[in-house]
Order: sequence, then structure tokens, then C-alpha cells
Amino acid sequence: MPCPFMPCAKSTLRVSFSTVEYPGYFPLDNSRYDDYSRAVTSAKNQKRGFPSLESRAFVALLTAADRLSQDAEKLVKEYGLTGTQYNVLRILRGAEPGGLPCKGISDRMISHDPDITRLLDRMDKRGLITRERQTDDRRVVKTRITAQGLETLSKLDSPIQELHKRQFHNIAEARLKSLAATLQEVLQKIPKCT
Repeated sequence: MPCPFMPCAKSTLRVSFSTVEYPGYFPLDNSRYDDYSRAVTSAKNQKRGFPSLESRAFVALLTAADRLSQDAEKLVKEYGLTGTQYNVLRILRGAEPGGLPCKGISDRMISHDPDITRLLDRMDKRGLITRERQTDDRRVVKTRITAQGLETLSKLDSPIQELHKRQFHNIAEARLKSLAATLQEVLQKIPKCT
């Protein structure tokens, strides 16, 4: 039996429904590739609609949020922060001078972080926040932003504002106000997960 990897004097290649002879070459079986290619092309060209307007709005909202947050995540990374750490610093700046307990920070987070304590540990080690156990209730640990944390935030204020202007520059102010009001309404009517 001849080796299948060596050219032979005569071999046959099937193209469509005709048989063509090519001396010195072995036939290729593209049938699986062709099946895959047809399936992928078919899936790309499929214009399947959403089952409801709500589904369409949900998917559009998640897609937009993901794209917008990727830009912000990239920007804060240049300043040595993650998006979650930036969010914590903004929350704590707004809570000054009293600070907040861990639960208070968690309740105000944009994205739920199940390991908020470890996140705060890392930020404390970097000097961005301080934590202090309360004397009146030893179970409560108040978290405050440090001068270093405030400085980091102040460096980010202008670049973040510019980013948001770039992200929404194609939307008229009236439509942007309407969008913000609609999203606030949605947030108020959805019960918060605990």
C-alpha cells in the first residue's frame, strides 16, 4: 500500500460533482470545512429578531455598558487602579469626613463584589484608604479615603470627564437627559439584590 503522504503519479480530486485529475497530488477532503463554512455563514446572515422589546433593550443596555466600561477600565488602569477600586475611592470621597462601614460601601457599588473585604485590604496596603474599628461598636470598621487616595482621584477627575464627553458626544443633550432619566426610573423600580 502506498504512503498517503507521498505524491503519486495520478490522483483524483473531487470538485463539486465533477472529477478532475491532477498528477502528483492527493485529494483533499474539504467536506467538513465546507459544512462548517456554510453553518458559520448561515449564522452570520441570520436576522433573527428578539422575542420582545424588553429583550432587545436588555441586550442593548448590557452591550453598551460593557463597551463604555472597557474604556473607563483602560483609563483607570493607567493610574494603577481597577474599575472597582476607582468606584470605592469615589464612594469614600462622597462619604467624607465620616467614612463608611464595609456594608455601606458594598451597597453603593456599581458592580457587586463578593469579596469587598479583600479588596479593601489591598487598597489599605497601598495607602489609598484607612480602616478603623469603632469604639462604640467594635463590630463596625469605618473606612475612609486617605490624602493619597484623594490625590489619585483628583488626577483622574478631568480624564474621566473627557472620556465621558467622548463616549456620548454623538448624542444630543436632550436625548442624553432622557436616557439618564429612563435608566434612573428603571433602577428605582428594580429591587436591589442582596
